[in-house]
Amino acid sequence: MCGVLGFVANEAVNQILYDGLQMLQHRGQDAAGIVTLTGNRFHMHKGKGMVREVFRTRNMRELVGNAGIAHVRYPTAGNAGSSAESQPFYVSSPFGIVLAHNGNLTNTEELYDSVYKTYLRHVNTQSDSEVLLNVFAHELRQQVTQSPTPHQLSVASIFQAVTELHKRVRGAYGVVAMIAGYGMLAFRDPNGIRPLVLGKRENADGTVDYAVASENIAFTCVDGFEIVRDLDAGEAVFITLDGQFFSQHCAENAKLSPCLFEFVYFARPDSVVDGISIYQARANMGITLAEKVKQHINLDDIDVVMTIPDSSRPSAMELAKHLNKPYREGLIKNRYIGRTFIMPGQATRKKSVRQKLSPIPSEFAGKNVLLVDDSIVRGTTSREIVDMVRAAGAKKVFFASAAPEVRYPNVYGIDMPTREELIANGRSPSQIAQEINADLCIFQDLSDLENVIRELNPKIQGFDSSCFSGCYITGDVDEDYLNELSASKKRILAEKYHPTLINHNVSINDNEDAA
Repeated sequence: MCGVLGFVANEAVNQILYDGLQMLQHRGQDAAGIVTLTGNRFHMHKGKGMVREVFRTRNMRELVGNAGIAHVRYPTAGNAGSSAESQPFYVSSPFGIVLAHNGNLTNTEELYDSVYKTYLRHVNTQSDSEVLLNVFAHELRQQVTQSPTPHQLSVASIFQAVTELHKRVRGAYGVVAMIAGYGMLAFRDPNGIRPLVLGKRENADGTVDYAVASENIAFTCVDGFEIVRDLDAGEAVFITLDGQFFSQHCAENAKLSPCLFEFVYFARPDSVVDGISIYQARANMGITLAEKVKQHINLDDIDVVMTIPDSSRPSAMELAKHLNKPYREGLIKNRYIGRTFIMPGQATRKKSVRQKLSPIPSEFAGKNVLLVDDSIVRGTTSREIVDMVRAAGAKKVFFASAAPEVRYPNVYGIDMPTREELIANGRSPSQIAQEINADLCIFQDLSDLENVIRELNPKIQGFDSSCFSGCYITGDVDEDYLNELSASKKRILAEKYHPTLINHNVSINDNEDAA
């Protein structure tokens, strides 16, 4: 999962891009990058770290121009430790293109073979985003060479290149790109798995500034910008450097099927994704979850409802209201620790829980507590929190998840790639409760979660619910694919944590520090 952002404006965009990236920091903490454009020349700075760590005043001064794109990275593919995989990526031909990508491709190896062996193009990293850029560059070059004026680029050629890309690329992708001398392109995959929203600002002189971002919060922090709409599944938009706007649907049989995990966890609560208030969606999840709690727990056994901050707060508050139970904040969050879900290893995640959350003992002492979280993925965080709450004096600890059991790998850009890492894999709710040391675990029903989102936007045609259901909407993910994905992840972990075990038949999951 990553965050992308682009502006074409009538003023310098370096500060706007920086501010926008700060608002998208929750989508990726590994690396950040900004590219601006003046005429035919790109100006780039990127590197590993948080936005505030990557950019200094001297860097910002060099990012001149009234158009640019930016990216925050949360690595799910490629080499997480390499600064070379920071985005945006650049290719010189045709014209000069930079590209930033949110999502994950499922046919990267096939595309890489085409890029390397057929297109004779060089890919310098392990990133699927660089492969995607080279596929687009090849398709754009094909369109240009077939044009009667190959030295000039038409909007029709750009959109046709995106159309051809959709035919070749599978997976999830929300993309922003800049073409030197021409303008900014943005497009969304045919299933609309990853979000992409359009914004604009009308200036007093009659000119219009445009923005595209993974979440609208990235440009609503800039004076005068407002949401226009979400890009449709399979749609592309192009904004010229002088502010002309073009759009076209470039994919056949496109069907809006957004990722449910965006609504459950990843998006900020003050964002609007696919026309849906994230805050309202999470509040409504609490209502349906309350009905599930009523079926499984004697309400007299619940003394207090508490959230595990922050993503689950709206769900927890609504759940408490509908159960007519007191809502209290008993876990205090240290806001200077990164999101534990995005931490690279289980040992790091486990350690960071104690640094990130601390209990107020008086809120737990002698009470039966219902904890509400957005989801349970690996279970590492949940187990640490339950133990922490018990140590603070709670008599019973019930655990409710606003999301269903995460039983399957996500291959579309969320870092839950192997079944072995998922606590719900092969376990019932009662077994999960035992694993995390809770008295009882209750999970949202998938049908209820889907209904919550669909009721807020009836135009949504389907969902990427693969991590809950095991159904992969791109149609190219089978058991062999998942097995290879699992083996690949183990090899990466072995190389990173246990290089001496690479050639030995040892399961990395046997060692908690490496998982």
